[in-house]
Amino acid sequence: MLNDAQWAALEPLVHACRPKAKTPPQDLQRTLSAILWRHQNGAKWRAIPDEFGPWWRAAQIFIRWARAGVWERLLALVQESDVQLGMVFLDGTIMRAHQKAAGAAKKGGSATERDGREALGRSRGGYGTKACVIADGAGRAVAFRLAPGQAHELPHAVPLLDQLPGVPLWVVADRGYSSHGFRQHIRDVGAKPAVPTKRNEAPTRCPDWIYTNRNRVERLWARLKEWRAVATRYEKTAASFTGVLCLAAACDWIK
Repeated sequence: MLNDAQWAALEPLVHACRPKAKTPPQDLQRTLSAILWRHQNGAKWRAIPDEFGPWWRAAQIFIRWARAGVWERLLALVQESDVQLGMVFLDGTIMRAHQKAAGAAKKGGSATERDGREALGRSRGGYGTKACVIADGAGRAVAFRLAPGQAHELPHAVPLLDQLPGVPLWVVADRGYSSHGFRQHIRDVGAKPAVPTKRNEAPTRCPDWIYTNRNRVERLWARLKEWRAVATRYEKTAASFTGVLCLAAACDWIK
C-alpha cells in the first residue's frame, strides 16, 4: 500500500507524532500499510492479508494511537503552514453507521449518554454520525468534529474556525450554517462570510463568485469517502473514527 516514495514522506511525520516508547514499533511501514488497507477496503481487521504482518499488531497500533490523538497530530504536521486561507469552507455530512459500530463501553453512563459521547444517533437517514470539516482554499481538510447523526452542524462551526492557523479572508458555508450571529462572529474575527440565508431570514450579502467555489469541499468529501471506512462508519468509538478521518485526510494532503 505504501511505496518507498510515500513512506519517505510519511516516515518523519509519523515518528514525530507517535508515542515515544522504549521499544519502537517493528516494521512500521508494513504496519501502516495494513492500517491503510483495512480502512480503504472497509474490511475486518482479521481479513488483513498476511503480507502486511499480524492483523492484531495493526489493530493495536491504530486503536492506541487514536486514543492518544496521534492521527490528529499527523494531519496537523502534514499541513506544515501550507494552509491556504484566502477562502475556507465549512461543511458536514452524515456517515451511516454499520451495526458493528454500536456497543462501545458505557463508562458509567446510560446508553443514550454513551451514544452522544461516541457521536452516534438516529436521523431521517438512519443510524449514523455527522462529521463536520473545515477545509482550506485548495479543498484540503484542516480539522474535523463529530456529532450524532441527528445533531445540527452550526454549533461546531466556531470551534472549527478556532482550529485554523490564522484568520481567513472568506468563510464559505451552505444554508445549514445560516445564522446572523455566526456571520457576525466571522466579521468580528476579521473575515468575511459567504453564507446564503434561509427563506425565513432577512437577505444578506453572499457573493456568487465566492460561493460558487463551495464545490471544493464537496469534492473533498467525495475523495475521502472513496475510503470505505469513511463512507460507512465501522468504528465503535468517536476517537477511532476521528482517527480514520484524519488518516484519510493526511493521505489526501500528501498524495
